[in-house]
Amino acid sequence: MSTVTEAERSALAECIHRAREASDVDGKAGISAAVLKEGVVIAWGDNQVHLDNDITRHAEVVAMARATAALDTPDLSGCTLLSTLQPCEMCLSAMRFAGIRRVVFAATKPRVAAKYFVFPELTIEQFEGADKGAFEWVGGVLEAEVLDLYAEGDE
Repeated sequence: MSTVTEAERSALAECIHRAREASDVDGKAGISAAVLKEGVVIAWGDNQVHLDNDITRHAEVVAMARATAALDTPDLSGCTLLSTLQPCEMCLSAMRFAGIRRVVFAATKPRVAAKYFVFPELTIEQFEGADKGAFEWVGGVLEAEVLDLYAEGDE
């Protein structure tokens, strides 16, 4: 596992702030994400599943969609994905389809409610191995600041 840059840590702290704000809004889940390119946030995303009635509108997918629009390309190679919650299997797949090879997140799967993951036995290490190590991840960054958002019964 690699280290976290100051830009990543700062942007993740802002994601946590955004997630806390979103958790107080009806129809929004307290999950937030960002896409960085060369240490600069190019897009933010908040979970829009209940607002849009679209199961694919996870914070990470929203952030990546906004990033591809901002860059006018579906290729996000060289970017980093940040999230307040370990990305689910769908979001990790979308990340790899977009060419992103690095993800940094706060709350880790073993520490949150099971409802956030469809395949509870699939670990991020297994996902990384299935991708032949084509991406790197750093989890648990600022984790203590968000765990209360993802306890059983919360969303």
